[in-house]
Amino acid sequence: MEPLLESTPTLWPFPFTAQDWQQTPAAVQAYLHTLRREVGELHERVERLEARLKQDSTTSSKPPSSDSPYKQARRRTGSATRTRKGGGKPGHLGHRQVLLAPTSVEDVLPEWCACGRGDFDLIQPYYTHQEIELPPIEMEVTHWVLHQGRCLGCGRWHKAQVPAEHVTGYGPRLSALMAELAGTYGNGRRMVQTFCASVLGVPISLGAIQKVLERVTLAIDPHYTLIATQARQAPVNYIDETPWYCDNALEWLWVMASEQVAFYMIHPRRSKEAFFDLIEAWSGLLVSDGYGVYQNWVNARQTCLAHLMRTARGLAARQHPELAACGAWALVELQRLCQMAKAPPTGGEWRAWYARLCKLINQYHERSDEAGRLARRLLREMESLWVFLSHHGVEPTNNRGERALRFGVQWRKRSLGTASDKGNRWVERILSLKETCRLRSVSTYHVLVDAVHSFFCGQQPNLACLQ
Repeated sequence: MEPLLESTPTLWPFPFTAQDWQQTPAAVQAYLHTLRREVGELHERVERLEARLKQDSTTSSKPPSSDSPYKQARRRTGSATRTRKGGGKPGHLGHRQVLLAPTSVEDVLPEWCACGRGDFDLIQPYYTHQEIELPPIEMEVTHWVLHQGRCLGCGRWHKAQVPAEHVTGYGPRLSALMAELAGTYGNGRRMVQTFCASVLGVPISLGAIQKVLERVTLAIDPHYTLIATQARQAPVNYIDETPWYCDNALEWLWVMASEQVAFYMIHPRRSKEAFFDLIEAWSGLLVSDGYGVYQNWVNARQTCLAHLMRTARGLAARQHPELAACGAWALVELQRLCQMAKAPPTGGEWRAWYARLCKLINQYHERSDEAGRLARRLLREMESLWVFLSHHGVEPTNNRGERALRFGVQWRKRSLGTASDKGNRWVERILSLKETCRLRSVSTYHVLVDAVHSFFCGQQPNLACLQ
């Protein structure tokens, strides 16, 4: 049983005197102690639930789009608190318009001088003004008129057939454009239909658009296979996953991104099995969040410091003083560690930082609350916190993987996922091609045109731009 009286008067838990407590029956004392413990537990539970309700993109893994617009800081125009004006900053090189190869050149000569004379000598160009215009869009429409004739030998009628490379009715450039609109830019089938009718003057049904996309899926399959091979040979990969829905059933969109390629895969599960289906025989350095499957990775791994900092920031916002102190301390140390990616520490700075981290873990890791869980996680992932300091080209966060998934998340929110296995295969291939082309500064449209043309002709596409 707990002591009847606390040693310090200020810690006395009840609103009556110690003499009244001593005259209280033992059964009532035990019941009051039970109520006191239950009230304390309820207070802790309410605080945890309130903290969960207050979570946003800065204190959890929620996306910024889920933040309430009424709780975001407002910036007044012309406010004195604004530290710098918008636009390019001093020293920024800028991005000037590139001079394209001209289709025509017009010389503009000076006309009248301010003095009133209009005759000049030593005329020479001093500046080129460029105007870019879209030419009138006129579709190339070919009618393949099929004939039939009677054989003079056997008397049977024989019909001509459409050449194999033209049998679909939609050429490589138009098919690639529809794939670019639907895949690279994530437009729905009706938006593609509207664009074709409004801009190109081509009426097309939704079913025809779907058939075009299915053909493009088959055409870029060699590209998808090559991207998967390159991703599984990369020394460093940033891996992440997000929910995906296929015919309203929960599945998962996985990504395996490196500096050169991004490989996507839709899998029915979020599990160890799905992870190994994604990586197969890859055994490089993994950059990821704290998902348990990733933590059990047997090779080198860099844990995402951004996830840990969000957890610490959420803890720092708690009302409980000890939880807030732990969160604030951990946040400061993790931010210092993340900054070391740009400014490597000296030996003394590193030893001082490491000593502070060990002190933080030792002070909180025995606790049973959220501060203890954070300290134990830091201890468990100790060897994965600063791998980026000893491996060149490794980032301290998994932002590369999260950025690669962002377009897929936007796609899912617009279309609510896919409706069939064919849709999944389309999403996997077009996302892999789109992101890989972006990483390599390659035109996705030109790759699609070549892929569709080669598919129609029964040839292997040109994969040089992805090698």
